Amino acid sequence: MPEAVSIDYRRVDEAALKRFVVAALVKVGIAPRDAAIVAEVLVAADLRGIESHGVARLVNFYVDRIRAGTLNPTPHVKVVRETETSILLDADNGLGHPAAKQAMEAIIAKAKVAGSAFATVRNSNHYGIAGYYAMLALEHDMIGISSTTSVRYAAPTFGKDVLLGTNPLAFAIPTAKEPPFVLDFATTTVPRGKIEVYERKGLPLKPGWAIAPDGLETDDAEIAMAPGGGLLPLGGFGTDSGGHKGYGLGLLVDILCGVLSGGAFGTDLPVQADGPQPGKVANFFAVFRIDGFRDPDAFKADMDAELRNFKDSQRAPGAERIYVAGEIEHERTLANRAAGVPIHAKVWASLEQLAGELGVAFELA
Repeated sequence: MPEAVSIDYRRVDEAALKRFVVAALVKVGIAPRDAAIVAEVLVAADLRGIESHGVARLVNFYVDRIRAGTLNPTPHVKVVRETETSILLDADNGLGHPAAKQAMEAIIAKAKVAGSAFATVRNSNHYGIAGYYAMLALEHDMIGISSTTSVRYAAPTFGKDVLLGTNPLAFAIPTAKEPPFVLDFATTTVPRGKIEVYERKGLPLKPGWAIAPDGLETDDAEIAMAPGGGLLPLGGFGTDSGGHKGYGLGLLVDILCGVLSGGAFGTDLPVQADGPQPGKVANFFAVFRIDGFRDPDAFKADMDAELRNFKDSQRAPGAERIYVAGEIEHERTLANRAAGVPIHAKVWASLEQLAGELGVAFELA
């Protein structure tokens, strides 16, 4: 089962946390429906144990940018191009979550008729965890795919210049009795948010995570986040451990999201020192119906068997359990729903301060 949280965390009721996020966003001009979508995505991240993309983002990624006038609180999301199996949305520099959910819901509806469908979104902003959108396909007996660009944080294999974002990919596949297979990963060794978590906790970085401005590896989170520092592609430094594969995946996401949508890509994206810039994020989504290939119930039964093949296989010495993608996050969600959403003390303090600044009730204790 998921590990217990330390004394540096406080447990918060899920519904109360969502209400607070909605109230804060509405206070700075976000429509209640859009605010509810953002709250759903952020709290889903914290429930799943992905605290780097949870409510810790509320202040600096969303509220501060809205108050600074660099993120549009009242966007007009429009359809730029559309066919029976595809759609391109322009998010009008609004919050990324509502536009991403709109795109995913649109292609789910298209796939119900056509069997599969694809979407891109441009001129958007950070949309939270990629897995949330892929998982929207599960209840429709579809396989979902989600990816996004980001601020440039990573250097290419054998490179020193920071040219790629964390560029995550997420795949969600339904099952019968087993937890859904949800593979959600950054194409860097770790996401930028994990570096921030380590910096917040004063912990050294693991080997293969980041480089200093000189292009060499570093275990200092502050140096990695300094101008010129950066993340390494999935696989780490060089090619010996497969860093070139992570680099290729990151570039693939940049192409599918940015180039295909006509949005920002490559050096058009801001570097980490500049932080998020208006409308510089792009997304790619895909869904397809399982019944286009075989009976969904038979497929899901076989998915259960497939996953159990791995879970029930022989464990390495000292290992207690073998997991499959999405299982740990699923169990964390169940545990955190029962015990309360874990919020780090520093995040709690930032939310309490935000409540005071906005004049919003802080009813999380």
